[in-house]
Amino acid sequence: MREPVMRRTRFGRLNSVQAPARHLSPLAKALSLLGICSALILAAPVQAAAADAATVYSIESPKAVSGLLLDIAHAGKRLVAVGDRGHILFSDDAGKNWVQARVPSRQLLTALYFVDDKHGWAVGHDAQILATDDGGANWTLQYEDLSREAPLLDVWFRDANLGYAVGAYGALLETTDGGKSWNDVSDRLDNEDGFHLNGITAVKDAGLFVVGEQGSMYRSADWGQTWERVQGPYEGSLFGAVGTVNANTLLVYGLRGNLFRSTDFGKTWQQIKLVADNGPLEFGLANASLLKDGNLVIVGHGGSVLSSSDAGRTFSVINRADRASLAGVTDDAGGNLILVGQAGVQIASPTGAEPGQQQ
Repeated sequence: MREPVMRRTRFGRLNSVQAPARHLSPLAKALSLLGICSALILAAPVQAAAADAATVYSIESPKAVSGLLLDIAHAGKRLVAVGDRGHILFSDDAGKNWVQARVPSRQLLTALYFVDDKHGWAVGHDAQILATDDGGANWTLQYEDLSREAPLLDVWFRDANLGYAVGAYGALLETTDGGKSWNDVSDRLDNEDGFHLNGITAVKDAGLFVVGEQGSMYRSADWGQTWERVQGPYEGSLFGAVGTVNANTLLVYGLRGNLFRSTDFGKTWQQIKLVADNGPLEFGLANASLLKDGNLVIVGHGGSVLSSSDAGRTFSVINRADRASLAGVTDDAGGNLILVGQAGVQIASPTGAEPGQQQ
């Protein structure tokens, strides 16, 4: 069965065409929330973009905090979240109040990553990469490829210089100078079918791990210079991966509550069974965070919040009452969870329940 895909024409309109069903990213990186799926066409790489007088900035809106947000991260003590229409928000009071950043984009932004309290990067549609050097208050456009018409779906940096972005149709971009230039190094991966790459993470004492469409997995023991394809335990789409506090240990997650754990950098896998109040969890899992205390939290569709205090061996599972799909999670200094997703920013207890609720 084929499903309609929205394809941009040469005149900028969106037309519905038939294409094989393909899953893009965490929370389908909101594509399912928007009710569309972008058509994605690879093209030759372009040089890093520079903002000019014609730059179009995201529109300031008091409703941005309750709109679609897809990722959240710490910039030191500050919280920063990204999402629809180029919206980037930051909070200096643990998520109680939010300020909208100045952002030279109106594209859907899918992920972000900070290496310290000042330097961060966000990625999104039109293969855009944005950067900040002031903790997320102001952003510049480092790179975009309009002709590619393919979103970038995740980003990771080792330090202020070396970083990678992954995305649709096998896109793997590398920078060695903090984003002043980005190079397409997709051919480092054994990915002839051009499977979408949905997530990238670091694994303690091991290297980098990338997951994507149809269970595709890749690992790099030299931090991105060479990659090895990994035989995974699942043929459905994987939306992300997260390392743990233990060496060589990571978890990957995806459609229908599928969650797998490896303690040997992906050589072998154990499926983690997830049970909610009404039976096995079957909601898609969208994003994960390794919290400051070493605990893991994974979030997804149906308001699913999974928590683990044993490096991912076992998880407690709740589905929040509003069932709003979740796309990102982190914690505050007090251990409460800051959730983002379909309903914008929500503050929850350490288990994911509403503050004050026991669960």
